[in-house]
Formats: sequence, structure tokens, C-alpha cells
Amino acid sequence: MHAPGIALIGRARKLAFLKEIVPCIDVVMESELQAPWWEQLPEDFWRQADGTELDASNRLKVHGTAAIERVLRTSLSSTVATAMSVALYKGGNAGHEFEALRFYEPLARGGDATRVFLQPPKGIAIETSPATGCSVGLRGIQRFQLRFASPFKPLNPAAQPQFENMQNNLLAHAQHWCHGDRPRPTLIVIHGFAADAPFLNAQALSLESLYRQGYDILLFTYPHHGPRAERGDLFSGVGLFGRGLLSFTESPLHAIHDLRVFIDYLQERGVEHIGVTGISLGGYTASLLATVDERLSFCIPIVPAVSPIDLFLEWWPTSVLLPRLMRSQGVNVAQMRGLTAVHNPLTYKPCIDGKRVLIIGGAGDRFSLPRHLRLLQRHWPDSQLHWFPGSHLIHLGRGEYLLRMCAFMDQWC
Repeated sequence: MHAPGIALIGRARKLAFLKEIVPCIDVVMESELQAPWWEQLPEDFWRQADGTELDASNRLKVHGTAAIERVLRTSLSSTVATAMSVALYKGGNAGHEFEALRFYEPLARGGDATRVFLQPPKGIAIETSPATGCSVGLRGIQRFQLRFASPFKPLNPAAQPQFENMQNNLLAHAQHWCHGDRPRPTLIVIHGFAADAPFLNAQALSLESLYRQGYDILLFTYPHHGPRAERGDLFSGVGLFGRGLLSFTESPLHAIHDLRVFIDYLQERGVEHIGVTGISLGGYTASLLATVDERLSFCIPIVPAVSPIDLFLEWWPTSVLLPRLMRSQGVNVAQMRGLTAVHNPLTYKPCIDGKRVLIIGGAGDRFSLPRHLRLLQRHWPDSQLHWFPGSHLIHLGRGEYLLRMCAFMDQWC
């Protein structure tokens, strides 16, 4: 058996020869010789030391919020582990799920977003009605509820039967804060896991202030959340993990599809500048959208998850469940990353210039650790990275990053 290095040199010589007779072989050579991100990342990436430049100057804030968060993340990890365990081990589904996941790895390795994120059809009818729900602090804001029947079809045919059994999740929802006088720059906001309530996101990001400054706002509801949760779901968002790995992998694709329909809707109304932000899961999705849709003017991911598999390996008790599951299927860490990389923003070339990307992270974040945000920053050359001295849930220094966020939006609108 040849050593990997010898095999790589052999391929390089072959491609060098081909380059002499086929000028366009450069692209092939690059894809042949450069391993995908999930194979370049160290196997023990989730164990590596972490830190930011704020650790010394804000020691009490950073380490204090980090200590609190290690306790809080156990609750989330327990929820994920329980939901995923029921889905995977009920009826011996684990083997079937992993076999179905293998469908995605070649698509991720190809790195062609157009083969994964298919263009939604044009002319989709969107229903509009007055928004209901909590309106504290939102006096004078025109709020509308948008809804449409999503024509999304799972990329993997194996996911189709489960998808057809859903009802609520097939309807896309968003709340639109619209001045109504003329097309205005619009900020799309994507919430985090189980945090879909519009008033929560409005408070977290001071959206009322952005609206008063002239921006329209569109708050997107992620699949399996809020009105998209199916009957019988114990809480908003549980369906994201509670229907197995196949559904978990298709959900980001579904989200991107529906977001692009809403972008079509905004552009049809004359909106020229559309940007996106999101917190946690929403930040991950915002980053993904910026690798798929070039129509975005800017992208501001806030405390985004970047490599979910490595996060699950660090959290307890998913740190027990996931390795056990991988061993039972003969899969190592790099392979597991690859099986779910089809919806990862690191997998695809960004559609917008790095100068239009502002990444915001918490130095004490122990859900989405700082090293994950650096991965995302390296993926976007020239992108900006702003640290605040808090954590995933405790945003100390929020006022400072909101001011920077607002100035960044003004720059590109």
C-alpha cells in the first residue's frame, strides 16, 4: 500500500502533465490536492485551547460568564441528546440514518452550492396579515405576518417520506416590520434554537431602534420552530433534532430555500439593499445564506455555531452519545463532519466579499467557542471579528457591538 504522501505526489505529477495539454486543469488540480475543511481540521479540534484578546483585560467578565455557561449548556446538550437518541434508536434507525447521510458527503466534497441549494420557483404567493403577539415597546411599528406554502423538496430522496408526513413545517413564516411608504433597506433576522419569539429577538438586537432609523425588518421563522412546529412537539425547535440526523441535515437546506423566497418577495417590492443577521443557529444560517445568495449587501453572524459535530463532542452528555454512535457505525470524527458538511458555510465559497461580513463573538462563549468563530473569519478573508466580554447567552458589552453593527449596516446600504 502506498503512503498517502506518495500518492499525493503521484497525483500532482499527473496533474502537472495534464496542465501542459489542458490549460483549464488549474481548477481540477486545486480540488484534487486540497482536502476539504473537515479533513484539514485536527481530529481533536474540540479539545484545543481557546482564548481571545479580551481574556486578560476582562478576566472576571469572560471567565465568570464562561463558568455560568458551562452549566447552562448541559441543559441544552441533554435536550439534544435525548431527542436524538429517541429518533435514532427507536426501531433501530441508526444504521438506516447513517446510510442515508452518505448521500450528502460527495455533494459537500464537490463544494458546488448550486447543486445543493436549488433555486426556488418564482411567483410564489405570499399571504399577508396583521401581526399578533407581544407588542411591548413596538408602538408605531407596522408589523405584518407573512406566510407561504413552501415548495421545498428534500435533496435526499430518503427524506421525502418523513417530509410528506409533516404539516406545519411545510408553511414558511416571517414577521415583516415595514414602513410602507417606500422600499427601504431591510435586515433579515434569523433566531437561535428554541428562541423564535419575535419580541425576544427584537429586545436582543434593539430592532425597534433600527426600525426608527429607517430600516425595515424581516424576522424569519426557522423550520420546526414556532408555528412551524408539528403537533406533539414538546417545545419549539425540538423537531430539529427529534426527527433524526436526516431531518437535521435537510432543515438548513429548507431554511435557505425559504429565505431566498422571502428575498425574492422583498426585491419584487423594490428593496435594493438586503442584509442578514442571526444569533447562534441563526448566525450559522446567516453565514450559510451568504455562501449561497449573492444578493445580500452584508452579513452579520452573532455567536454562530460553525462546526456542530465538534460542539457536540465538547458538550456533555452529547460528548458521550455521539462518540458511541460513531463507533457503532465505524465513523471517525472527520468522516462525521463530512457526513453533515453539506449545510456548513465552510464548505462553500462565499458569495459576498469578506469586507461585507462582520462576525460578532463572546469571549466567554462556551456554546459556540471562540475558535469556531476564527474558522469562519479565515473562511472570509477581510471579514471583521468583534469580541464582547460576555458569553453565548450573557451579552455583556452588547451596546458597543450594536453600535458597530449599525454603523456596518449603514456602510453597505
